[in-house]
Amino acid sequence: MLEAVRLAFGTLSVLPVGHPQKVSGRTWGQALALAPLVGLVLGGIAWAVAFGVAEAGGAPALGAVMGVAALAALTRGLHLDGLADVADGLGSWRPPEHAREVMKRSDIGPFGVVTVLLVVLAQVASLEQVLWAPNKGLSAVTLIGAAVVSRASLAMTCRSGVSAATPDGLGAQVAESLSPASTIVIAAATMALVTGAAALTAVDAVTPVAISTGVALGVAETWRRHCSRRLGGVTGDVLGSVEQVAFTAFLVTLVLLLP
Repeated sequence: MLEAVRLAFGTLSVLPVGHPQKVSGRTWGQALALAPLVGLVLGGIAWAVAFGVAEAGGAPALGAVMGVAALAALTRGLHLDGLADVADGLGSWRPPEHAREVMKRSDIGPFGVVTVLLVVLAQVASLEQVLWAPNKGLSAVTLIGAAVVSRASLAMTCRSGVSAATPDGLGAQVAESLSPASTIVIAAATMALVTGAAALTAVDAVTPVAISTGVALGVAETWRRHCSRRLGGVTGDVLGSVEQVAFTAFLVTLVLLLP
C-alpha cells in the first residue's frame, strides 16, 4: 500500500514522494483507487492559495486565477497537456492511428490552444463566483470537491472493459487495472466525502454538490467513450483530458445550481 501511495502522488503530482521502479498491475490499481486522495491534498493546497490571495487583496478574480494556476503547477500541467493533445487529435478528423500521431507531436495546434483557453476560463470564472460568496466554506468545498471528483473519474476510466489504444505508454499500464465493483465503491465514497463536506460547511449546497458530482462523473464517462471510439482506446492523454472535463463540469454545474 505504501508503494501505491508513492505511485499515486508521484504520478499525479509534483510532491517529492519518489516513484517505485517496478510497478505491477495490482499496484497501479491501488494507486488509481487512491487518486481521489491525491485530489484532496492538491485541492486543499490550491484552495489555500486561492482563498489567501482573495482575502489578502480582496480580489476573488485574482484568487481564482492563482488557485487554478496552483493546481496546474502541482500537476506539472499534465492534465492540461493531455486535454490539448486530445483536442488536436480529435480536431484532425483523421483515423485513430493518425489522430494518435498528431497527439504525440511536441507542439500544440489551434484546437488544443482554443480548448485549453476556454476550459481554463470556465474554471476561473466558476471559482471566482464562489470566492465572492459570504460562506467561506463554500469555496473550499467547491475547489477541493472538484479536485477529488475529477481524480475519481481517472479511476473509473481505468476499469475492466476499457481497453488501451496502444500496447505501450501510460494508457497501457493503467488500463483495466480496477474492477467495475471497485470503481463503484470509489464513486460512492467520493460522493459521500464531497457531500459530507458540504453538509459540514455549506448546508445549502449539499444538493447542488451531489448533483454536480453525478454530472461530472457522467460527463467524464461520456467524454471517455467518445475518445475511445475516435482514438481506438484510452491513452495517457485521454486520461488527462478526462480529469479536466470532470473538473470543469463539476465547477460549472455547481455554480449554475447554487442560489
